[in-house]
Amino acid sequence: MTHRRTSNRRLWAASAGIVALVAGTFAVAQANATPTAPDEVIPTVLSSVEAGQLASTLVGTLDDAVAGSYYDAEARTLVVNVVDESARAAVEDSGAEARMVRYSLDELAEVRSQVSEFAVPGTAWTVDPVTNTVKVTVDGTVQGEARAAVEDSVAALGDAATFETVAGEFQPFVAGGDAIFSSGARCSLGFNVTTAAGTPGFLTAGHCGETGSTWSDEAGGATIGTMTESEFPGSDFALVEYEGEVDAPSEVNLYDGTAQEITGAAEAVVGQPVQRSGSTTELHDGVVTAVDVSVSYPQGTVEGTIQTTVCAEPGDSGGALFADGEAVGLTSGGSGDCTSGGTTFFYPVTDALAAVGATLP
Repeated sequence: MTHRRTSNRRLWAASAGIVALVAGTFAVAQANATPTAPDEVIPTVLSSVEAGQLASTLVGTLDDAVAGSYYDAEARTLVVNVVDESARAAVEDSGAEARMVRYSLDELAEVRSQVSEFAVPGTAWTVDPVTNTVKVTVDGTVQGEARAAVEDSVAALGDAATFETVAGEFQPFVAGGDAIFSSGARCSLGFNVTTAAGTPGFLTAGHCGETGSTWSDEAGGATIGTMTESEFPGSDFALVEYEGEVDAPSEVNLYDGTAQEITGAAEAVVGQPVQRSGSTTELHDGVVTAVDVSVSYPQGTVEGTIQTTVCAEPGDSGGALFADGEAVGLTSGGSGDCTSGGTTFFYPVTDALAAVGATLP
């Protein structure tokens, strides 16, 4: 495999722009720092949301010189993989920590496309920035010859891919934030939004129901809204438009008598601490372990999900994944439960908002 190269002039120009974006944060972080050697670079201390914003900026500016990134929650810094030494200075000047790796994102994308050819239901695969590989995970339903075939195929990809197993079964968390009910289903409200038409609505999971289904806030209760858009599989999001006058605050139920105000939407970053609210298991927390994950459920494959260690159970589907006051994801599915733990996948809120043309209130 051949690494792509980016000109030094372009990288240094990009670096100047990035520094301007984070200069205030960087100056504050360095003001009280212990004096260091002239050639020692101290990464900026960032919140997970700030790290995600910086990661998006770097990827958009440096393109193929960046090979993924992740948040070091202990050090509170962003670690950015680079495949070109000339990108190191641009990354460090932005306030992130630069880390040289072997494989570029283009090279790992080629490996990922090969995985999609042999993946079976019960398989999830993603580019893992921590190991600089394509991580392939199979659930407990993939056994015998099927598991051996997947494992052998991963091994054939060499050190550009890794293989792991998890217990349970990858499946959407639907039992038929706050509980919402439709005919034969109970899910969770994700985030209240303003639709493209300027009317109130909310996001939930696409696998919860079909376009045209009606929803209430109690079993057998009066209709509060109609699902006007629903995508699953491929994606996993839905838009329900409220009927009549409703109180639709931009907040998430914390199930302790309080709520978290939601002021915006953010991209997830590996290593980010997050919380999930759902009507079955209420509030739980965990960490983002992967982004842009393809997960194959029995009903089909969902692309671009966020993988986390946050537990969830049937009925939590559609519920809110958030970091502080930022909306991050909609509960899609996974394996395990909130007694033994598990692996859970979320559909990105930013993608759902863009798809339906909605905004957070």
